[in-house]
Amino acid sequence: MTEADFLAALRTLPLHPAARGLRDDSARLTRAPLVVTTDTLVEGVHFLATDTPQDVAWKLVVTNLSDIAGKGGKPDGILLNYPLTDDAWDRAFLEGLADVLTACNAQILGGDTVRLPPGAPRVLTVTAFGCDTPAPPRGGAGENDALWVTGTIGDAGAGLAIAQGQPGPAALAARYRRPTPRLAEGRILARLAHAMMDVSDGLLIDATRMGAASNLAVILDLAAIPLSQAYRTHAGDDRPARLTAASAGDDYELLFAMPANVVPPVDATHIGRFARGEGLHLFDGGEAVPLPDRLGFQH
Repeated sequence: MTEADFLAALRTLPLHPAARGLRDDSARLTRAPLVVTTDTLVEGVHFLATDTPQDVAWKLVVTNLSDIAGKGGKPDGILLNYPLTDDAWDRAFLEGLADVLTACNAQILGGDTVRLPPGAPRVLTVTAFGCDTPAPPRGGAGENDALWVTGTIGDAGAGLAIAQGQPGPAALAARYRRPTPRLAEGRILARLAHAMMDVSDGLLIDATRMGAASNLAVILDLAAIPLSQAYRTHAGDDRPARLTAASAGDDYELLFAMPANVVPPVDATHIGRFARGEGLHLFDGGEAVPLPDRLGFQH
């Protein structure tokens, strides 16, 4: 595909009015307030060379929209920076892009295209804009606030191993390939939570980051971490299995702090609390657990 071909194909997808038909060098946004986030996926780092282009497109957009969900935002538009490579790959990517934009009610604002040298790994970037958002900060937790997480943890980490060839259920591989941004939950929680963020690099490392941003210690109960039945059947429910789940990434659930006496009006699990001090303090029931060497994904 040429750049003109790719732009023509993009014009058939959901377009933001500010995109001006993708016939201008910039988009003009007038809505406020906005939250803005950007994420880059690198082939061989964030996705496998064997992942389908449709799944890569889905994950590229969702990684950004999950950050929007973490601020309680409604998706507004995205900017796409895309490397043209193989014609069939590019066209399949556009199919996945149409699917995720439609599913998440997001639209294209614009972006940029480049041509990579033959054999170079693909590097794809989306910048997403969210509107109508209370935007609770990562660092807003208070002493004695309760720590909650939506959904289940560890499915995508197990799914990655399955995508790499390990035997296992397709449902876990699907959690790795096509995560769901918790947009509806984020919009409800953002008006109640003192602090909120998405879980992208791993529950343990992201909980640690929330505590550090709030200048508080995080006390987390390993036994309370929610695991899916598919994960339990595949990987087990013992302490090693839970530590693996809690330090895996790509969950894209919401981690949030609320007053200790408030129960959130969404499906979520109480997994810990904040206290005076610093760092992550891990327990399994009432037993203190040493921190693993790896809390989550870091470049």
